[in-house]
Amino acid sequence: MKKYLSPEGLEKLKKELDYLKNVKRKEIAEKLQRSTSFGDLSENSEFAEAKEDQAFVEGRILELEELIRSAVIVSESGQKDLAQIGSTILVSFGDKTHAFNLLDRKNIQKFKIVGAEEANPSEGKISVDSPVGKAILNQPRGSIIEVNTPSGKIRYKILKIE
Repeated sequence: MKKYLSPEGLEKLKKELDYLKNVKRKEIAEKLQRSTSFGDLSENSEFAEAKEDQAFVEGRILELEELIRSAVIVSESGQKDLAQIGSTILVSFGDKTHAFNLLDRKNIQKFKIVGAEEANPSEGKISVDSPVGKAILNQPRGSIIEVNTPSGKIRYKILKIE
């Protein structure tokens, strides 16, 4: 499965990788060295905790290196007539019983379609792999789409693609 990243998302992951390699590794090494001075390692909770931290950090480093190496970099979509990864979308939404009310600002939402690694709904970034992302991808402005959610079907009308 392809992993999509914006240039900003790639930079963020590179910074995290740099921090883990150059700061966190050293902190954990110091913690391990300190904890070995406490004697018997079989009953040393600080040593066990440091080893767990080390395993987590090394795993995350491997994960980030692979992600950065294999990521497909997607810049802002130049495509304005179809929703694409990198597009910012303005939608109106409702359900079967409620029409699209363009005057009611709470029924209008703006979000950016991004790869799963960058998704953060609270920042207005939805994953291309999410139900909404999948439904909106490759749809033109003016399209009305339905998305199944746990609380029922929600209809979206694509008002604008940036």
